[in-house]
Amino acid sequence: MDTQMMPNFLIKRAFLTPNRTAVYFQDQSFSFKKLYDRSLETAGRLQAFGINKNHFVGVLLTNHLDTVVILFALQLLGAKAVMLNHRLTSTELLWQLRDSKASFLILEDFFLETEKIKHQEIEQPLMTITKKQLKECESTPPVVQEEISLADICTIMYTSGTTGNPKGVIQTYGNHWWSSTGSALNLGTIESDCWLCSVPLFHISGYSILMRSVIYGMPIVLHEKFDEERTIQDIQLKRVTIMSVVGTMLTQIVNRLEERRLPDFFRCMLLGGGPAPLPLLEACVNKDIPVFQTYGMTETSSQIVTLAPEDSLQKLGSAGKPLFPSQVRIELENGAIAGAGLAGEIVVKGPNVTLGYLYRPEVTRDKIRNGWLYTGDIGYMDEEGFLYVMDRRSDLIISGGENIYPAELEAILLAHPDVIEAGVTGIEDPKWGQIPVAFIVKKEGTALSQEEIQQFCTERLAKYKVPKAVYFTEHLPRNAAKKLLRRKLREWVKGNEHCSD
Repeated sequence: MDTQMMPNFLIKRAFLTPNRTAVYFQDQSFSFKKLYDRSLETAGRLQAFGINKNHFVGVLLTNHLDTVVILFALQLLGAKAVMLNHRLTSTELLWQLRDSKASFLILEDFFLETEKIKHQEIEQPLMTITKKQLKECESTPPVVQEEISLADICTIMYTSGTTGNPKGVIQTYGNHWWSSTGSALNLGTIESDCWLCSVPLFHISGYSILMRSVIYGMPIVLHEKFDEERTIQDIQLKRVTIMSVVGTMLTQIVNRLEERRLPDFFRCMLLGGGPAPLPLLEACVNKDIPVFQTYGMTETSSQIVTLAPEDSLQKLGSAGKPLFPSQVRIELENGAIAGAGLAGEIVVKGPNVTLGYLYRPEVTRDKIRNGWLYTGDIGYMDEEGFLYVMDRRSDLIISGGENIYPAELEAILLAHPDVIEAGVTGIEDPKWGQIPVAFIVKKEGTALSQEEIQQFCTERLAKYKVPKAVYFTEHLPRNAAKKLLRRKLREWVKGNEHCSD
């Protein structure tokens, strides 16, 4: 099969629409031409340090205009960016750098100062380059990849997984291209589109927005971190039409709005990070905020299933249908394809799906069979082919032979007026195998009790699904993408920390 070649995304975009705004950051804005010029200059500096097409380069940077420039500079060189989560510990980061065989690490100056990466623990050959060193370096004329192969690796992102060490997911230029194309065919693109990004650029939810920007010729508004009031203001000021969020972010926006409304030109919240509670979706309906639920993962280079706008109300709670280039099916334990309404493993396929895991041929063979990726997630499709995501297989609680999906319990708990956040996990039990327990962040000043929560659940759930213990905590453990880490909840129970009955 001939390798598909395309012009380098940023070069092509800067040629097509040089004067359009590419990115707004704080009080700055860059046109695509300026973004290209700055990225080209930075590519020359990176090359002066020795970075070229064959290298894996660790990137440990925050959401910043400089980061956007560096990421596109790496694309111009054809170097492979290993996207590192700066919320990880030094030990975890070093493990990923060694595992990816990264030759270079580009990082914020303060990460060295705060010993986010402990210099004495870095095993050579790994050259560290701080942003300050990069800015002080003389630029050399870079060897630019005018053309890219869609099969070439663009990024590596590590998935936390639920057991063992994380795995490096290979994302090709083709994966990112088809992810952007699939999203455009679903949401449509209009000339006035502008995407607000306050999710981390090191995560696929953030990086995919960068890719859409150059592929669509669309400005993005980049925030260093999520702030609900600043979000509301910038949607108005910068005329934002789309924003990527997870449930907790959307809840904070809706609460902060109070009596206010988002402007009419705002098109939608693209909601990922797990099933959203119905009360939140209903609150958005009342405020005329279009919410498109999505389902996706690092391995699918962002969303692979999205609920189209016209279905968002009558299919409340569904992740939708697969994007145009993609396929989804539900497979039962015995390998049979599940009928409508039957729960099984969600299996996906498409040109946006990863080719595999870096240096992990055995895991790749296990997870990807005949082009189909076995996600480990549980869900079902209704008669019309709408996907409903129930849970991570690894989070499934099996109690007395009955399957309990934590997300279902969490949705019920979140319907209680005094509950702000809820997390459910299973713990070992000699009689039932496992039993569900709940962690709750309650509203300030409320006197919620375990008994009250259990009574609330008893009225709405089968008895075996009612949490057998309720812990009140000030926060829930979440990863950088704000996804709930249920395995941490299990550790909390064992360690009896962060908990008060």
